Amino acid sequence: EVQLVESGGGLVQPGGSLRLSCATSGVTFSTYAMSGVRQAPGKGREWVSAINTIGDRTNYADSVKGRFTISRDNAKNTLNLQMNSLNPEDTDEYYCARSRNNIMGARLVDYDYWGQGTQVTVSS
Repeated sequence: EVQLVESGGGLVQPGGSLRLSCATSGVTFSTYAMSGVRQAPGKGREWVSAINTIGDRTNYADSVKGRFTISRDNAKNTLNLQMNSLNPEDTDEYYCARSRNNIMGARLVDYDYWGQGTQVTVSS
C-alpha cells in the first residue's frame, strides 16, 4: 500500500519559515518525480513545486519561486519543502503527491497518490 504522510505544518508569523516533510512507504520512492501542492479553504488545489527522481531538477510556481525550495532524500524516502519569507497568502493545506509518469508539471491529473495534508497558517 502506497502511503504519503506529511508533517511540519503549523502557525508561523509573516516573514517566518517552515520545513514540511513527506514520508513515503509502499513505493519505490527514488523512481518517481514528486510534487508539492496546496489548497486554501473553498478553493481548488494549486501546484507549488516539483522535483525529478534524483533531485537535480526542480520546478516552481511563480507565486513561490525564490522563497520555497523542494528537495528529496531518496535514502530516507522523504520529500521536503523548505518555505521561507512566508506571507498570509501562503496559508493553505499542503500536500505531497506522486507523479504518475514522472511528469513535473502543474496538471493535477498527472499525480496519482496524495498525502493527507498538513496545515500551514501564516498570521501575526
